[in-house]
Amino acid sequence: MAGEDDPFGGRQPTSHERTTGLPWDASYRDGPAPWDVDGPQPAVVRVAAAGGFAGDVLDAGCGSGENALHVAALGLPVLGVDVAETAVAMARAKAAERGLPAEFAIADALHLERLGRRFDTVLDSGLFHTFDPEERPGYVAGLASVTGSGGRLYVLCFADQGPDVGPHPVSQDELRAAFPRAGGWDVVAVEPERVETRFHASGAPAWLATIRRV
Repeated sequence: MAGEDDPFGGRQPTSHERTTGLPWDASYRDGPAPWDVDGPQPAVVRVAAAGGFAGDVLDAGCGSGENALHVAALGLPVLGVDVAETAVAMARAKAAERGLPAEFAIADALHLERLGRRFDTVLDSGLFHTFDPEERPGYVAGLASVTGSGGRLYVLCFADQGPDVGPHPVSQDELRAAFPRAGGWDVVAVEPERVETRFHASGAPAWLATIRRV
């Protein structure tokens, strides 16, 4: 539990937290987070409608739970994890209010191996781009530890191309390089998308990567 003396709860703060001086939890305590748009990301809805989610699903960096709850409403078992305690509490409250059996837990996305579980589908909506190049290998290793063989990973992140680019944009080359074939990944596709935020009326330029674990 984070306290006033250590707002990071004993863990190493991420590069984003070091830059802002605030834990991720502050984004939810101080009003709606910029990425909390009161519903699932349209890109996630489209992936779901196309049958992209199957089996046990993990939502890494689930925030207040809208994407995970959308998947849960399809009848799939979902675990959403986030380091922000307030966000997880909000997600649990939404699940209870909507009568959805989604599971939510406080967990550090840089240590996903601690979950001790494997999933058939993993979603990262807006988390990858918050990690700097030094953090990404550890994060990707954690994703590898929780993604079952043949499983699918979807990464929705800010892109470096287009007008009104969001913070921490990622190039397509950077995204592909983070998931090398030598590491057991097959980048099936990287497609242009949009990420809705409270600051981008028509969404910010994004990449949607479909990645298979081999």
